[in-house]
Amino acid sequence: MRKLGWHQWLVLLLFLAALLVTGLFGVRTVRRAVYWRTHRDEQIRPWMSVSYVSHSYRVPPYLLYQAIGQTPVPHDRRPLRQLAREQNRPVEELISELQNAIIQARSQPPPAPPEQFPPPPSGGSPP
Repeated sequence: MRKLGWHQWLVLLLFLAALLVTGLFGVRTVRRAVYWRTHRDEQIRPWMSVSYVSHSYRVPPYLLYQAIGQTPVPHDRRPLRQLAREQNRPVEELISELQNAIIQARSQPPPAPPEQFPPPPSGGSPP
């Protein structure tokens, strides 16, 4: 049997490192999938964010923001407790509005999301 040179050890080490990283990302993906499969329609709590509630109830976030009188903010992680405090009202009232919006959204197809960009001017193609 032949001894391995340092080039071969380096290749082996890089292969094992790539295998380890792939395994870690695979485990992470499986854990997230299992988590969201078991956390559907959770009771809404003050520590949750609008995006968490949206994900759990499978409702577009812009509908929930509209229901509580907020403009949608990308990557908004503020908990419902903080949103209620900013609006000077009880968090239970905010949760009730979210629950009503979820019921309404599930009973009918959701409207189109608001446009983020203005439509192009008429009379020609964009430059």
